[in-house]
Amino acid sequence: MQAPMAGGVQVPRGSGSTVRLRRGSSLTDFAEKINANPAALVTVLFHLGEMATATQSLDEDTFRLLGSELGYEIQVVSPEDEDRELLESFSIDLEGEAEQDEEYLEARPPVVTVMGHVDHGKTKLLDAIRHANVVAGEAGGITQHIGAYQVHFEHDGVERAITFIDTPGHEAFTAMRARGAKVTDIAVLVVAADDGVMPQTIEALNHAQAAGVPVVVAVNKIDKEGANPSKIRQQLTEYNLVAEEYGGDTMFVDISAKQRINIDAVLEAVLLTADAALELTANPDKNARGIAIEANLDRGRGPVATVLVQSGTLHVGDAIVAGTAYGRVRAMLDENGGALDSAPPSRPVQVLGLTSVPRAGDTFLVAPDDRTARQIAEKREAVERAAVLAKRRKRISLEDFTKALEQGKVQTLNLILKGDVAGSVEALEDALLQIDVGDEVELQVIDRGVGAITMNNVNLAVASNAIIVGFNVRPAEKVGDLAEREGVDIRHYSVIYQAIEEVEAALKGMLKPEFEEVQLGSAEVREVFRSSKFGNIAGCLVRSGEIRRNAKARLVRDGVVVSDHLAIESLRRFKDDITEVRDGYECGIGLGSFNDIKVDDVIETFEMREKPRV
Repeated sequence: MQAPMAGGVQVPRGSGSTVRLRRGSSLTDFAEKINANPAALVTVLFHLGEMATATQSLDEDTFRLLGSELGYEIQVVSPEDEDRELLESFSIDLEGEAEQDEEYLEARPPVVTVMGHVDHGKTKLLDAIRHANVVAGEAGGITQHIGAYQVHFEHDGVERAITFIDTPGHEAFTAMRARGAKVTDIAVLVVAADDGVMPQTIEALNHAQAAGVPVVVAVNKIDKEGANPSKIRQQLTEYNLVAEEYGGDTMFVDISAKQRINIDAVLEAVLLTADAALELTANPDKNARGIAIEANLDRGRGPVATVLVQSGTLHVGDAIVAGTAYGRVRAMLDENGGALDSAPPSRPVQVLGLTSVPRAGDTFLVAPDDRTARQIAEKREAVERAAVLAKRRKRISLEDFTKALEQGKVQTLNLILKGDVAGSVEALEDALLQIDVGDEVELQVIDRGVGAITMNNVNLAVASNAIIVGFNVRPAEKVGDLAEREGVDIRHYSVIYQAIEEVEAALKGMLKPEFEEVQLGSAEVREVFRSSKFGNIAGCLVRSGEIRRNAKARLVRDGVVVSDHLAIESLRRFKDDITEVRDGYECGIGLGSFNDIKVDDVIETFEMREKPRV
């Protein structure tokens, strides 16, 4: 039935019938569903106070408004349903496979997430378990990235494997820690015996309980003065964690990660809890499925993803799709860098061969062939792009516009986020979007990505008047010059909390730093000379500005900062010690005890100058 609308436009009326639309659909998509002319819907929407083209991605509210006017119930398909329908269109049926699994199920190792308050010793515990030092390379001794590792332990005469996921320990990483709880079977809650239950301890516990996973409590630092393990047990009874010695069912283990006391008892508690509370099985004889825990762009190897296989077995040569990334598994590495041919359930591996960097938390699956993998990834990307465009579109009616004029202009701070790994970018975005400074100022993340800051990022920042936030990354070559020329503000951080604090201060109009970093010069390493007396000396060509002796320096490799706390300790031209070298000249640079220098690295020098308060 045709119904005359405002302006004499004829549009078919619905009688309460439901129309299912994907996220980011356009008026043309809606018109196809109800057999109408897209131009007529544009006119109807215009009379409702909304302006949009026929091919523009629209948000859910706009479709609901249009649907109620035309008598249709609009149902926007959830991302999960959307993805399921997409996979079904490629004859990949997740539910059907789950039903067939039961007769082929085999036991799999437990996946354990280590959680707890910052500085309570989570990384030290993992360090003790793996006998490897992962603390030294982290900014401020705080875990910045997620990692996954598998260890072996003999229990009841049988060697058992346990997979550990290391989640960062600050509340800014809530999103990553919550995801860690979703992929995990058991949570190990680390609490310092001399510090007690802290806010992030409770937050970590809430994530574990919300995910419905059993908890093993590791009471750490029992060797320190003032340690009181029994007090920890009493405090945690308030949060439904009752120790076995108090008649509860939660295993508590008193440990010292530093002195490596009772580490085996933690592994034993994990296996006892897994055997008692869980039935951990998976079908290893099918195509692999799982989750990308972490991903980054490596200079020599390209996109590298750390994935956790949850079911099936992943083989070298498999065609895989992880979110919007796809490719063929060229190589698989374990946590020690050793090559693997296959990865069974609960095995974390680094995968090489993807065409782009997936996001942390993306699910991955093995596709029948390369072509199918590419098509799934491309369709997902198109759907996602449409959804983002719909989200970005600011709906404003005449009434809203008048109200905005009366109240004063709403200011928006646009940000572009770039980081060295996907997990950091996701966590940073999540933390920034939670900053609350009232209704007068709005924060919008218009783009995010992994890798060095590029020309495209700067051009987008120019077009949208945005600030670029770089987390452990630097601008690619010539990008810094373009940013300076165009007046784009690029801010660099190596610790996530500093970024959050400065953005919050900027939103509140309180950002008045006393010092600012001023770039002095940069030099490209052309050759590395090894000296038994002075360590590695970098033979460099000064590319811009000047290099001064004793100036602060950083070493950048492929756009990513390798070390940030260096100084030009020696500067030579031929055999002469000199104080400075200008651009276009060659020189020898010594960075003191720092010897990790490679050809094509860039040494940047800078100084901190006092900035007048505004």
